[in-house]
Amino acid sequence: MEDVKQMVKELAGKYGHSEKGLLPILQGIVDKERYISEEAMVEVARELDISAAQVFGTATFYSFLETKPTGKYVIRVCKTISCMMKGKNDIIRELESVLRIHMGETTHDGLFSLRETNCLGQCHKGPAMLVNDTPYAELTPEKVRQILCDIRKKEFPGN
Repeated sequence: MEDVKQMVKELAGKYGHSEKGLLPILQGIVDKERYISEEAMVEVARELDISAAQVFGTATFYSFLETKPTGKYVIRVCKTISCMMKGKNDIIRELESVLRIHMGETTHDGLFSLRETNCLGQCHKGPAMLVNDTPYAELTPEKVRQILCDIRKKEFPGN
């Protein structure tokens, strides 16, 4: 609890102690913790003197603000019509097959979470996905397998 209080205090010091700081504070929590816990939402409400409902509403509205624990690597697949027309469904099938999870789930080892999101700004190069902050475009099932393989090699060198 004390760690959460301190983190929120530091973020509020950086972004302000008013409602204007809400979104950057929530983003800062996700950057540090990978998700926003109920405890953190309550603490943000206290620190900014706003309702917990307002904090929760904001945290659950934006697709990049996670309110449940996620994997170390969050894979967000663009769900726009442009990416769908260019093969997004094949990419999702490949991700689900290789990771052995469905959209919205996290792998048992806690390494990957799979999400759909709105436009990633790569419609001209679809289908596209974002792995944490790294964009990938012009995806094929083969490229997806290679990206996942590269991440696993980075996490588990020598395997």
